[in-house]
Amino acid sequence: MTEIGFYHLTRTSAEDTLPALLGRTLAAGKRALVRCHDAARVEALDAALWRAPEPIWLPHGTAKMGDAPLQPIWITSDDEVPNGATYLFLLDGVQVADIETFERSFDLFDGNEPDAVAAARRRWTEAKAAGHTLAYWRQEPKGWVRAG
Repeated sequence: MTEIGFYHLTRTSAEDTLPALLGRTLAAGKRALVRCHDAARVEALDAALWRAPEPIWLPHGTAKMGDAPLQPIWITSDDEVPNGATYLFLLDGVQVADIETFERSFDLFDGNEPDAVAAARRRWTEAKAAGHTLAYWRQEPKGWVRAG
C-alpha cells in the first residue's frame, strides 16, 4: 500500500511548500511527479521552482520542455508518469486512480478554504478504507506538526 501524507497548508502556499518536500525527495534518491489540475498551474509551478531559494536548484521538467525520462521532477496535469517517479505530489484536490503504483503520495491542500478541507477529509476517508498508510501534517507557527 501507498504511504499518503496529507499536508494541511495554513501559512504558506503549495508553491512555497513544495521546494522543501521535493528537495528531500531528491536527497532520498527518489523521483517525483507533481500532478495539478491544469496547464496554467503547471506553468506557475514550473516558474515557482526556478525561483525557489532553497534548495538552490530543483531539476524538473514539463511537457513543454520535453525529455521526461531525464527529469527527476515532472510537473503535469495529465495521467502520465514519464519519468518513472515513485513519489507523487497532488495539488488542487486532484485525485488519481493509480495511487497504489506509487511508494509515497503527498496531498497538499489549502487549509484556509473550507471546501478544500472538506474534500481532503473525503480523500482521507477513502484512502483509509483502501488500506493505505496515512499521516496528517498541520502547519504551526514554528513549522510542521504530525497530528495523525
